[in-house]
Amino acid sequence: MRLIFIATGDIALPSFRYLLEQGPRPIALVTQLDKPVGRHQTLTPPTIKVEALAAGIPVFQPEKIGDIAGKLAAMEPEVLVVMAYGQILRQNVLTLASKAIINLHASLLPRFRGAACIQAAIDAADRKTGVTAMHVVRELDAGDIILAKSIPIAADETGGTLHDRLAELAPSVMAETLSQLAAGTATRVPQEAAESCYVSKLERDQGRLDWSQPATALERRIRAYDPWPGTFTVATEAGHSRRLKIFPPTTVVHQSLAAGEVAVIDDQLVIGCGKDALRIETVQPEGGRRMSARDYLRGRQPTALG
Repeated sequence: MRLIFIATGDIALPSFRYLLEQGPRPIALVTQLDKPVGRHQTLTPPTIKVEALAAGIPVFQPEKIGDIAGKLAAMEPEVLVVMAYGQILRQNVLTLASKAIINLHASLLPRFRGAACIQAAIDAADRKTGVTAMHVVRELDAGDIILAKSIPIAADETGGTLHDRLAELAPSVMAETLSQLAAGTATRVPQEAAESCYVSKLERDQGRLDWSQPATALERRIRAYDPWPGTFTVATEAGHSRRLKIFPPTTVVHQSLAAGEVAVIDDQLVIGCGKDALRIETVQPEGGRRMSARDYLRGRQPTALG
């Protein structure tokens, strides 16, 4: 099977490695441009590009994938496999493969179409999520479903741990899908549009916590947004407002505090919420290092959070 892999995010690495080891070996990789990273804005390639080049796989990095549709067509692909690529595929790409173009999506579609599907499943208190293989159409994540596999969401799950578990689940979904496509037995189950919901890409400032929300919702949000985009509040210290990052785990406690009210109870940092309160264990003050909440309280006296 002549297969082109189209991916950028690290969630696609186990699937790409599976193809290198078990086949069908990709005839090319399409990924995003190298991006500046870190304080010095060092131009850094996607990890999947590095691994593809090491394996002798040709790599394409177009600004827009439609610009290289002719080059890809000349390779006569039978299947395109897309996962966490980061671009919308236009019509001149959707018609390239002779058998199918499939997408591996990290949710149980039609629930949570879009980029932030992993965080959304935790944030919504879902008990399970999974990886769905679907046919790609112009509308985002709306194609007919071939198959899906699910995993439970743990009570202490973070966005990072769930990302990694879904990454490890994806190769089995992909392998079964490719096997069905090769045998001509792949099904097409239309999605129930009425049951769909869309979650857009998260930006860093969306991690600001709203203390008027119930503590249970904020506890989930803090886990869901770890490590990206992270969660934070603005602490008033000695009359100055400073950003304070908050990390999981946190614990819901039954305390009568106003939303955003700060209390030190048994030498522990407790913050009032719309309902109940949250006990915080790990923080990072603006310009400082990550530390325990107890160490933070020894050196600072936050009077309010917002």
